[in-house]
Amino acid sequence: MLTRSRTLPSRIYNGVVEERQDIRHYLQVEVQPKPQQEAEAINLQANYSKCFDDDGRLKRTGTLWTATSHIITAVIGSGVLSLAWAIGQLGWVAGPTVMLLFAFVILYTSNLLSQCYRSGNPVTGPRNYTYMDAVKATLGGRKVKICGLIQYINLFGVAIGYTIAASVSMMAIKRSNCFHESNGKDPCHMTSNGYMITFGIIEIIFSQIPDFDQVWWLSIVAAVMSFTYSTVGLSLGIAKVAENKSFRGSLTGISIGTITHAGTVTATQKLWRSLQALGAIAFAYSYSIILIEIQVYCQPFFAFVEKWSAQRWSNSDFVTAEYDIPIPFYGVYQLNFFRLSWRTAFVIVTSIIAMLMPFFNDVVGILGALGFWPLTVYFPIEIYVAQKKIGRWTTQWIGLQILSAACLLVSLSAAIGSVAGVVLELKTYKPFKTSY
Repeated sequence: MLTRSRTLPSRIYNGVVEERQDIRHYLQVEVQPKPQQEAEAINLQANYSKCFDDDGRLKRTGTLWTATSHIITAVIGSGVLSLAWAIGQLGWVAGPTVMLLFAFVILYTSNLLSQCYRSGNPVTGPRNYTYMDAVKATLGGRKVKICGLIQYINLFGVAIGYTIAASVSMMAIKRSNCFHESNGKDPCHMTSNGYMITFGIIEIIFSQIPDFDQVWWLSIVAAVMSFTYSTVGLSLGIAKVAENKSFRGSLTGISIGTITHAGTVTATQKLWRSLQALGAIAFAYSYSIILIEIQVYCQPFFAFVEKWSAQRWSNSDFVTAEYDIPIPFYGVYQLNFFRLSWRTAFVIVTSIIAMLMPFFNDVVGILGALGFWPLTVYFPIEIYVAQKKIGRWTTQWIGLQILSAACLLVSLSAAIGSVAGVVLELKTYKPFKTSY
């Protein structure tokens, strides 16, 4: 398995930073001390090269295949669930065409970003272990803060999106059972609030597990689940086509005048839905955040808040002190009250927002619009241009700027469509009383 990069800050015990050589904070790069004696240097240097890379950090044990599997797992995320709806809005011509265009653009910009894994020399230059490291090493200045702000907002939004996705998925299973038991006579209306609360409680427990991103079986479970629900979705689609004995839908997508749960589709709504579909497809394809660093999605956000708080209130026992709690069959659990309260509050806030805005397709569209251009296109292009020293007004520079500008227009269009979708849903929406 691919060793994941450390995303949690170093533990702080009674106000003293406890450095552990095996799992360092992913923003801290410490050079190992050189041996004094020449005889010892030969032996230690040999062992050193086996365990540490040229930046003085533990070597990653992954391969091309394991890294690819992590990216596939990230791409086959909750965004896949909205692709059917997106194709339904765009139709059989524009839908697949847009998907292919997004695929080519993201593949190209991801290749640019991967070439900036090392700063300066692509072979011997210092590694960038996080996305923000790459921006800081090449662009610096306010762009680092802007990148971090967008990245953390995106991660916060992803937490909301996954809460909605999980609850809607669990509710869909129950509704399916209800339909089968009643032979389609019962409309099976139900609310998703209970499932969101259940999912939130589970998240609170999981968020307190120390070094959760280091759990070796985590990626295996994620990969199996990703391929499982993708296979289930494909199988259901094939079964439906076999039942109907034909392909449904149209070349131009959902038509004006179609009656939906939100009302009759007008010409304006058709436009908003089409633009919203762009955001949904962008969200399904984007994986630039985890291209350089393999993370558990919310861990970088947790790490940032906890590291900043530990530096800001270094003398506060509430923030820095850890207490040993013996747990049967587990060992000793180190309890930190700030970590407990902050992460619990984070989950509660994201769950409440998810219950207030349980519009999966609209939320996915907003997230796709927010993260697509800046994180997937703009910063990779700017980093590549700066690192390769591509001159202004050269053919390559002009081509890259045209690509960036075009993708900016796509993101803005998707954002407008998604916001319009939320406004449309709010016309018939009652807080905490949404039913399906």
